[in-house]
Amino acid sequence: MQWVITDIPLGRNIQNIRMAKQMSQKDVTTKLQLMGSIMSRSTLANIETGRRNIKASDLKALKIIFDVDYEEFFKE
Repeated sequence: MQWVITDIPLGRNIQNIRMAKQMSQKDVTTKLQLMGSIMSRSTLANIETGRRNIKASDLKALKIIFDVDYEEFFKE
């Protein structure tokens, strides 16, 4: 028997939220850095494309920046 696990598209959801808020990656990373994150624009791009994981503290900061509930990040 083969198990196929489909993961939640967290990065794509972050990108969709960012675009709905009409923010550039640079806008987001600037706000993150003001909140103490060291995330670069290229790191955010890699997160959005699923090539990199996001730290819980950065996800918490994105929740504040985007003013959304955590459920928005975890939509399937």
